[in-house]
Amino acid sequence: MLAATVKEIQMRHNELKTIPETLYFGGGTPSIYSSDELKIITSEIKKSFCINDFREFTMEVNPDDLSEKYLEDLLRLGVNRLSIGIQSFIDGHLRFMNRRHTAKQSIECVKTAQKAGFKNINIDLIYGLPQLTLQQWRKNLGIFIDLDISHLSAYHLGIEPRTVFYKRFEKGELKPVDEKLSIKQYEILEKMTCDAGFEHYEISNFAKNGFFSVHNTAYWQGKPYIGFGASAHSYDGNNMRRGNIANNKKYIEAVNTNQIFWENENLNSAECYNDYILTSLRTACGADIFHIKSKFGEKFHDYLLKQSKSFIRQGLLTCNDCRLKIPSKHFLLSDAVVRELIWIE
Repeated sequence: MLAATVKEIQMRHNELKTIPETLYFGGGTPSIYSSDELKIITSEIKKSFCINDFREFTMEVNPDDLSEKYLEDLLRLGVNRLSIGIQSFIDGHLRFMNRRHTAKQSIECVKTAQKAGFKNINIDLIYGLPQLTLQQWRKNLGIFIDLDISHLSAYHLGIEPRTVFYKRFEKGELKPVDEKLSIKQYEILEKMTCDAGFEHYEISNFAKNGFFSVHNTAYWQGKPYIGFGASAHSYDGNNMRRGNIANNKKYIEAVNTNQIFWENENLNSAECYNDYILTSLRTACGADIFHIKSKFGEKFHDYLLKQSKSFIRQGLLTCNDCRLKIPSKHFLLSDAVVRELIWIE
């Protein structure tokens, strides 16, 4: 897999028209790679795209992977941001989610990373779990705040097809959490983080000043990006999306035979407009009305203004300085709002 990834980087070195500012090792468990293997990939990316350094270099890791030695190696490699998949500080919930680490390991790994010199750290927490009480959720958030971490990604448990949770759901072993309880947990999430000095800058993301995710923000702003490896995705910033083969064996075979191994999707104007609405309204920055007019045309600009009127009257949307935004307190209603703003042929 390592050799195939390096070869893919070499094959696609002319594809990205801008110099990338960020590098993100994620999508699964990239920390299974040794630091030497990570160095090989990083060096090839820098060489192929003529980069000396990255503004933000993120590594996704599991708590049980973070030894002092591994953290020191990551720092030497240039990693300046960690995203740690903690999920919960309650052991029973970690067992429910089939996580290998314990709550104690979660706390210790954050402190170890901070001691090693990492100041830009994100952790993931999950709410909407069965049997997660409001008191337990407050406990999770309280531990996060006490650890003085700069960024939080908080997600509601999803019961998606082809997942362990969906299989449990089909067997009747798992029931979706009551909607009112989910809303209350979300309200607690926003209040506790904002009271602690965090900015709710995207539906699921909270950061201290200066610690917004540069990499993810680029996604939400529709900027071009390129992904390497099995299942990786790319976007040219205009109308082309590409998805790599998901199967590891088929991915390696395709790369080694120099085939065009990614699937191309050409987006029409409506799809590009819809993508922008879906991503931009997830954020505190919102959608730029001038950008919509210049990039997608008068038709989509006028449609958006027309569809927005009732939501603005209700306070579910604001329009200031030519930016359309969903107030963070209404982020939970964003799907209902966006559904009325997207273009349907």
